[in-house]
Amino acid sequence: MRGEERRNYILSLLKDAKEPVKGGELSNRLKVSRQVIVQDIALLRAEGADIISTPQGYLLLQNAKNTVRRIIAVKHEEKDIEDELKTIVCMGGKVLDVTIEHKIYGEITGRLMLKSMYDVDEFMEKLKSNKSKPLSYLTDGVHIHTIEADNEEIMDRIIDVLKLKGYIIPSEV
Repeated sequence: MRGEERRNYILSLLKDAKEPVKGGELSNRLKVSRQVIVQDIALLRAEGADIISTPQGYLLLQNAKNTVRRIIAVKHEEKDIEDELKTIVCMGGKVLDVTIEHKIYGEITGRLMLKSMYDVDEFMEKLKSNKSKPLSYLTDGVHIHTIEADNEEIMDRIIDVLKLKGYIIPSEV
Protein backbone atom coordinates (compact mmCIF):
# COMPACT_ATOMS: atom_id res chain seq x y z
CA MET A 1 0.00 0.00 0.00
CA ARG A 2 1.44 3.38 -1.01
CA GLY A 3 1.74 6.36 1.35
CA GLU A 4 -1.31 8.32 0.21
CA GLU A 5 -3.47 5.20 0.13
CA ARG A 6 -2.26 4.25 3.61
CA ARG A 7 -3.00 7.74 5.00
CA ASN A 8 -6.51 7.65 3.50
CA TYR A 9 -7.04 4.28 5.17
CA ILE A 10 -5.81 5.64 8.53
CA LEU A 11 -8.10 8.66 8.25
CA SER A 12 -11.07 6.46 7.34
CA LEU A 13 -10.34 4.13 10.25
CA LEU A 14 -10.11 7.04 12.70
CA LYS A 15 -13.37 8.56 11.39
CA ASP A 16 -15.19 5.29 12.06
CA ALA A 17 -13.53 4.56 15.41
CA LYS A 18 -15.61 4.92 18.56
CA GLU A 19 -12.49 5.06 20.76
CA PRO A 20 -8.78 5.85 20.27
CA VAL A 21 -6.78 3.58 17.96
CA LYS A 22 -3.29 2.58 19.14
CA GLY A 23 -0.36 3.25 16.84
CA GLY A 24 0.81 -0.34 17.27
CA GLU A 25 -2.55 -1.59 16.04
CA LEU A 26 -2.28 0.63 12.95
CA SER A 27 1.26 -0.56 12.21
CA ASN A 28 0.19 -4.22 12.55
CA ARG A 29 -2.83 -3.76 10.27
CA LEU A 30 -0.86 -1.90 7.63
CA LYS A 31 2.31 -3.98 8.01
CA VAL A 32 4.56 -0.95 8.45
CA SER A 33 6.74 0.25 11.30
CA ARG A 34 5.42 2.36 14.16
CA GLN A 35 7.64 5.21 12.88
CA VAL A 36 5.85 5.16 9.51
CA ILE A 37 2.53 5.55 11.36
CA VAL A 38 3.93 8.52 13.33
CA GLN A 39 5.03 10.14 10.05
CA ASP A 40 1.66 9.45 8.40
CA ILE A 41 -0.17 11.02 11.35
CA ALA A 42 2.11 14.08 11.11
CA LEU A 43 1.35 14.40 7.38
CA LEU A 44 -2.40 14.04 7.98
CA ARG A 45 -2.22 16.76 10.63
CA ALA A 46 -0.32 19.01 8.22
CA GLU A 47 -3.14 18.48 5.70
CA GLY A 48 -5.64 19.69 8.30
CA ALA A 49 -6.88 16.50 9.95
CA ASP A 50 -7.58 17.21 13.63
CA ILE A 51 -5.89 14.10 15.01
CA ILE A 52 -4.79 14.06 18.62
CA SER A 53 -2.53 11.61 20.36
CA THR A 54 -3.80 10.38 23.72
CA PRO A 55 -2.33 7.77 26.07
CA GLN A 56 -5.04 5.44 24.70
CA GLY A 57 -4.12 6.01 21.04
CA TYR A 58 -4.97 8.32 18.14
CA LEU A 59 -8.31 10.08 18.00
CA LEU A 60 -9.88 12.20 15.28
CA LEU A 61 -11.66 15.22 16.71
CA GLN A 62 -14.81 15.74 14.74
CA ASN A 63 -16.61 18.97 15.35
CA ALA A 64 -20.30 18.14 15.52
CA LYS A 65 -22.28 20.03 12.88
CA ASN A 66 -24.33 21.98 15.39
CA THR A 67 -21.51 23.09 17.67
CA VAL A 68 -19.67 26.39 17.73
CA ARG A 69 -15.97 26.77 18.49
CA ARG A 70 -14.12 29.90 19.52
CA ILE A 71 -10.56 30.66 20.43
CA ILE A 72 -10.36 33.05 23.37
CA ALA A 73 -7.35 34.90 24.79
CA VAL A 74 -7.45 35.14 28.57
CA LYS A 75 -5.31 36.27 31.47
CA HIS A 76 -5.74 35.58 35.17
CA GLU A 77 -3.90 34.44 38.25
CA GLU A 78 -3.35 30.79 39.10
CA LYS A 79 -5.97 30.99 41.86
CA ASP A 80 -8.62 31.79 39.20
CA ILE A 81 -8.09 28.70 37.01
CA GLU A 82 -10.85 26.67 38.63
CA ASP A 83 -13.35 29.53 38.47
CA GLU A 84 -12.54 30.18 34.80
CA LEU A 85 -12.96 26.51 33.82
CA LYS A 86 -16.10 25.98 35.91
CA THR A 87 -17.65 29.14 34.47
CA ILE A 88 -17.26 27.70 30.98
CA VAL A 89 -18.57 24.19 31.72
CA CYS A 90 -21.39 25.34 34.02
CA MET A 91 -22.74 27.51 31.23
CA GLY A 92 -22.76 24.63 28.75
CA GLY A 93 -19.31 24.97 27.23
CA LYS A 94 -16.46 22.56 26.75
CA VAL A 95 -12.79 23.55 27.19
CA LEU A 96 -10.91 21.70 24.47
CA ASP A 97 -7.38 22.91 25.09
CA VAL A 98 -5.00 25.50 26.50
CA THR A 99 -2.22 27.12 24.47
CA ILE A 100 0.61 29.45 25.39
CA GLU A 101 3.11 31.29 23.22
CA HIS A 102 6.57 30.40 24.53
CA LYS A 103 9.54 32.64 23.68
CA ILE A 104 11.75 29.70 22.73
CA TYR A 105 9.42 26.87 21.72
CA GLY A 106 6.61 28.81 20.08
CA GLU A 107 3.09 27.52 20.66
CA ILE A 108 2.65 24.86 23.33
CA THR A 109 -0.80 23.26 23.56
CA GLY A 110 -2.24 20.94 26.17
CA ARG A 111 -5.43 19.00 25.44
CA LEU A 112 -7.97 19.43 28.23
CA MET A 113 -11.34 18.16 26.93
CA LEU A 114 -13.21 19.41 30.02
CA LYS A 115 -16.99 19.24 29.69
CA SER A 116 -18.30 18.86 33.24
CA MET A 117 -17.73 19.95 36.82
CA TYR A 118 -16.34 16.46 37.47
CA ASP A 119 -13.77 16.92 34.67
CA VAL A 120 -12.69 20.28 36.10
CA ASP A 121 -12.45 18.83 39.62
CA GLU A 122 -10.29 15.95 38.32
CA PHE A 123 -8.05 18.38 36.41
CA MET A 124 -7.63 20.63 39.44
CA GLU A 125 -6.85 17.63 41.66
CA LYS A 126 -4.13 16.48 39.23
CA LEU A 127 -2.70 19.99 39.12
CA LYS A 128 -2.54 20.13 42.92
CA SER A 129 -1.48 16.55 43.68
CA ASN A 130 1.33 16.53 41.12
CA LYS A 131 2.57 19.86 42.41
CA SER A 132 2.64 20.97 38.78
CA LYS A 133 2.36 24.48 37.49
CA PRO A 134 -0.16 25.32 34.77
CA LEU A 135 1.13 26.30 31.32
CA SER A 136 -0.02 29.87 31.93
CA TYR A 137 2.57 30.09 34.72
CA LEU A 138 5.18 30.45 31.97
CA THR A 139 3.42 33.46 30.43
CA ASP A 140 2.36 35.44 33.50
CA GLY A 141 -1.20 34.13 33.24
CA VAL A 142 -1.72 34.81 29.52
CA HIS A 143 -3.09 31.85 27.57
CA ILE A 144 -5.56 30.80 24.88
CA HIS A 145 -8.42 28.32 25.10
CA THR A 146 -10.40 26.67 22.35
CA ILE A 147 -13.93 26.36 23.69
CA GLU A 148 -17.00 24.72 22.23
CA ALA A 149 -20.74 25.16 22.81
CA ASP A 150 -23.93 23.80 21.28
CA ASN A 151 -24.89 27.13 19.71
CA GLU A 152 -23.94 30.81 19.30
CA GLU A 153 -26.28 31.94 22.08
CA ILE A 154 -24.59 29.74 24.67
CA MET A 155 -21.15 30.73 23.38
CA ASP A 156 -22.00 34.45 23.59
CA ARG A 157 -23.22 34.06 27.18
CA ILE A 158 -20.00 32.27 28.15
CA ILE A 159 -17.87 35.00 26.56
CA ASP A 160 -19.93 37.75 28.24
CA VAL A 161 -19.51 36.22 31.71
CA LEU A 162 -15.78 35.66 31.18
CA LYS A 163 -15.51 39.34 30.17
CA LEU A 164 -17.45 40.41 33.28
CA LYS A 165 -15.06 38.39 35.45
CA GLY A 166 -12.11 40.11 33.76
CA TYR A 167 -10.61 36.96 32.24
CA ILE A 168 -10.90 37.86 28.54
CA ILE A 169 -8.05 40.00 27.23
CA PRO A 170 -9.63 43.11 25.66
CA SER A 171 -9.01 43.40 21.92
CA GLU A 172 -7.84 47.02 22.38
CA VAL A 173 -4.70 45.87 24.21
